[in-house]
Amino acid sequence: MTTEPSLDLPPAQQARSRRTQQRILDAGTALLEEGGTEALTIAAVAARAGVSVGSVYRRFGGKDRLIAGLQHAMIDEFRADIIRRFAPLRTDPATMVASAVAGLTETFEAHERLMRVFITAGTIDPAVAQVGSAASIDAGHVFKRFLEPVVAMIDAPEPELRLDVAFRLVYAACMNRVLHGERFESERPLTWRQLTDELVNAVCLYLLGTSPH
Repeated sequence: MTTEPSLDLPPAQQARSRRTQQRILDAGTALLEEGGTEALTIAAVAARAGVSVGSVYRRFGGKDRLIAGLQHAMIDEFRADIIRRFAPLRTDPATMVASAVAGLTETFEAHERLMRVFITAGTIDPAVAQVGSAASIDAGHVFKRFLEPVVAMIDAPEPELRLDVAFRLVYAACMNRVLHGERFESERPLTWRQLTDELVNAVCLYLLGTSPH
């Protein structure tokens, strides 16, 4: 995300500039959550943020760059949330796997509305899709690094492949839930909490051959 140069501004102006930029980002996020990319216009963002249209243009240059800025801001927050949630109370293998799976699903749930916008936008905008793919791969690296202590306990010819598939399984289930909702592929109701619990069980059995409970 591009940021406005501020090296030659006095501190008070720098602070005001940062607050203005954050108001623009907050306004853009709210508009995306409410109506998707069609609701995001420079004029609407300016009105919601309480700034001039020119102020939005000076910082982002247009709608495409504003969307890119909003996507990068969401990705930064998503990554920080994953890392924060990957914090098991114990370090036994099953608890670590459960923490990783739950951390991923809970982060998806927390960012569900905005993620749906960018997933949908990525189906028609290659730039949005490319950024989303890079962020997804990075999330996978975080997931796998967290579970590195478990690799030696995975009884498989290629334990790293098992770990990659485990991430793909959880990620795909979350993406499908975000995009299509609870009952797209089944009539059976399944809350985020239930989905998390079942994914924890499935991944523990797949990686460790045992249930976490």
